[in-house]
Amino acid sequence: MLADTLTIAPYYHTVGKEVEVFEHSYKNKIPFLLKGPTGTGKSRFVEYMAHQLDRKLITISCHEETSSTDLIGRFIIKGAETIWLDGPLTTAVKEGAIIYLDEVAEARPDVIVAIHSLTDHRRVLFIDKLGETIKAHDDFMLVASFNPGYQRGFKELKPSTRQRFIAVSFDYPEPKIEAEILVNETNIDHDTAKKLVAIANKIRNLTELGLTETVSTRLLVDAGKIIHSGLPKRLAVHVAVVEPLTDDLQTLEALKDLCNLMI
Repeated sequence: MLADTLTIAPYYHTVGKEVEVFEHSYKNKIPFLLKGPTGTGKSRFVEYMAHQLDRKLITISCHEETSSTDLIGRFIIKGAETIWLDGPLTTAVKEGAIIYLDEVAEARPDVIVAIHSLTDHRRVLFIDKLGETIKAHDDFMLVASFNPGYQRGFKELKPSTRQRFIAVSFDYPEPKIEAEILVNETNIDHDTAKKLVAIANKIRNLTELGLTETVSTRLLVDAGKIIHSGLPKRLAVHVAVVEPLTDDLQTLEALKDLCNLMI
């Protein structure tokens, strides 16, 4: 869990009307859903918007063990007594923070049930263990993200859940914008940034490789950082871009040969 009030504006390159849509979502107290592949800037965008709105941000990275108890809270033993400890969702509801459920579809089904009453006109949180209902603070906002293409048919959000949100799709930026992002994030030269983006787009179009995930902007940023710190370019691309994509030896060799030709 990450809870923070960001003092320095995170770098984010606007690619459409997403900032304007988020502001209207916040103003009208409508939950916001970000859809798209991993590493396309969803989390950075939420950090940027929390800073723009001057709101505390609480981030939960969801996984298959994330339960409603993890979000709402639990009783703990402290000394000779049992006390209640608020979870991050309860804290956000009370304090008026933005809570960001990253990859919400990965969480257990009871998490979706727990947030339903916060995603409609009621804006309340039920705490069964305390027998309490908490009205959300006026500044509270629920934001979630998920990857619609990941393990399709297995970990999807139900239409009844998706329709409770305003939704915006994120994808990899246009090459020129992605190169600008790399230059800003890593301080590498523009020519190297363009080559990294060209490699990414080449691999993204190699659908015949059957990669579970493809090259994200995040991987390119990692490559750019270690290139800027002095690692040879080809080695940097191998370890930061190619190796994280697959463990298949033949695919690894094919991707390395491809990258060697391009940088």
